[in-house]
This record gives sequence, C-alpha cells and structure tokens, in this order.
Amino acid sequence: MSLPRIGVVIVTMGTRPRELDALIASVAKQDVPPARVALVGNATPLTDVSADVTKIPLEENLGCPGGRNVGLQALLESGDVDVIIELDDDGLLIADDVFRKVQRLYAADPALGITSFRVADEHGETQRRHVPRLRADDPMRRGLVTAFLGGGHALSVPMLNEIGTWPGHFFFGHEETDLAWRALDAGWKILYEPELVLQHPKTSPARHPVYYRFTARNRVWLASRALLGGSCRVGCLVVRCWYEGRGTRFVSCPVGGVRWGGVRAAGAAGSA
Repeated sequence: MSLPRIGVVIVTMGTRPRELDALIASVAKQDVPPARVALVGNATPLTDVSADVTKIPLEENLGCPGGRNVGLQALLESGDVDVIIELDDDGLLIADDVFRKVQRLYAADPALGITSFRVADEHGETQRRHVPRLRADDPMRRGLVTAFLGGGHALSVPMLNEIGTWPGHFFFGHEETDLAWRALDAGWKILYEPELVLQHPKTSPARHPVYYRFTARNRVWLASRALLGGSCRVGCLVVRCWYEGRGTRFVSCPVGGVRWGGVRAAGAAGSA
C-alpha cells in the first residue's frame, strides 16, 4: 500500500510570531516529514521567519480562504503532494504522529476527501462548537460528518482537482461549509477523527471585528451558490440592501447548485 505524500499550508498575518514558530517546530517534529510546507503571509513580508519553508508573502490581505488558496495552488502546481494539511498559525500539533495517521487514513480510503482534526485547548477541552456534528456532547466520537473545522484539517489533492479550492471572495466565515457541500456533492467523504488533535487557545469567533457582518453576508452567498441552482438574484438583493450606505464593496457571487446526490450524502452523514 503506497502512502500519500503530505503537504502543509499555514496562513499568517504576522501578528502571532511566537505561536507561529511553535507551530512550525511541531510540524518539523512529525515522524513523517512533509514533502512541502507553504507559509503564506497575508499582507506581511515574513522576513522574521527563519524556518526552512516555502515563504509566500502577499502585499494584500486576501482573507483566510484567499490566503489558503495561494498556498494550495503552490502545492498543487508542485505535483509533490497527495494530501494537504492546513493549520491555523496559533495552533500546535502536540503529538508527533499526526501526519503518519493522516497518511494511513487516506491510503486506506481513496474516497476520503476531507479529514477534520479535533481542536482542543491547552487543558484538553474541546468546545461544543468545535465538534462538527449534531450530537456534539462527545468530542471523542469518530465518524462521517457534513462539516469540518478550518483550524486543522486535511484535504485530498484529487478532490481539490475535481471540486476546486476555497471560495476566496468569502474572505472570512462559512468557507468551510461551502467546500464541505461541494465535496459531498461530488461523492467525497468527510471524516471527523478526534485522534488528530490541534491544540488551540479557547476563543470566540466574535473576537474578529468583521465576524457578524461577514457571517450574515456569507450565509446569503452560500445559499445562493449552493441552493438556488444558478440564480443569486434574491441573495444579491439581500446583500445589497443589508450594506446600503455602509461603504461596503458589493461583490457578486458565483453560483452552482447542489445535486440531489449531495443532499442524500449530507443527510446520511448528518444523521450519524
């Protein structure tokens, strides 16, 4: 059984240098070394980073999904990786066998598209919102799900080649849902694997100043892209009215439409 090659993407704004150094060190300590590590600087030059990684500084902040897309594209074009792990820059891999476990999961199941890590704080506690299932009382329950955590996850390269990458124009919020729905619609599996742990400080998403505004906007865009089957007239009207007079640039959203096969797959996984 051949094992897939691992790539890593980390996006940073340069505001957490100590945490970033610790994360990169935890990646380097993995007992299966990654083939490539891409570090994307969202509006930061990365001049203070001395680690042996591929540094991609950006002049503009492209947001979380936009920055990740830059890293993904670099690894996809390299042709050197089969699975890409994306990690938040303030996260930490506390075990040294994470990449080996990821390798085995994807080697055993070619239909596995996305693997969600378990996010836990420094005390080992997992917040309820970090368990990507309806029955979220037990964060240690493994299984197929319909969503995944953006802070720590693995993505199949064949899946990305089929369904595409992140919706970069979302900038922040609900990009994981968009990618998950497209993966399920194309027949790929999403697995929540609690043995894969990313340590992350206990936080609230509302700490970001744009949280409420982008959450409202991106919910409309998500529905327009996936549920309206090619017509975003209603969604775009709502977004335009919501931001009328606020000086916010209005961007039309590409649309597609989830097929009934994707709905059935999501229903089956969501009822687990």
